[in-house]
Amino acid sequence: MTSPTGPGEEIAPGHAPAAYRERLSVPIRWWAQGTMLIATLWLAVIVAVPATGAWIITAVAVGLMAALFLSYGAATIAVADGELRAGRARLPVRYISSVEPLDAEATRLAFGRDADVRAYLLLRPYRKRSVRVRLDDPRDPTPYWLLSTRRPTELAAAITAAARAERG
Repeated sequence: MTSPTGPGEEIAPGHAPAAYRERLSVPIRWWAQGTMLIATLWLAVIVAVPATGAWIITAVAVGLMAALFLSYGAATIAVADGELRAGRARLPVRYISSVEPLDAEATRLAFGRDADVRAYLLLRPYRKRSVRVRLDDPRDPTPYWLLSTRRPTELAAAITAAARAERG
């Protein structure tokens, strides 16, 4: 039996609902700009090839744009079941030593001048703020994870709470 957690969401028995979940979907302005780009492509192609060919080329371009945007924006960040999930990566919260929400400038420095090549990065250029999650696992050479987010303070609080709960 499952229990509802919200509209359209269910969880399996024995599993706590996600303390935090965020999808790093591309912004609406990218869709608007992509649409304008495809409209421009259609105008350039319609004068050079028959109308059927122009519509086929435009349909293929729309499909490619949608696939690209949906794929790129599919990355999620979640804190649940004693794990931090960022994209395909998973990290048990027991290996987290500290969490730091970063503003736009600190994020720019963290993935630029102050970056460590061993760090795990899940960054999106349209998300200016991030969270730095420092690790404490002697077997893992990764010093920290740097994760783009809309809500760095909330994500940091969720990670910190999960780590505290895991430690007891």
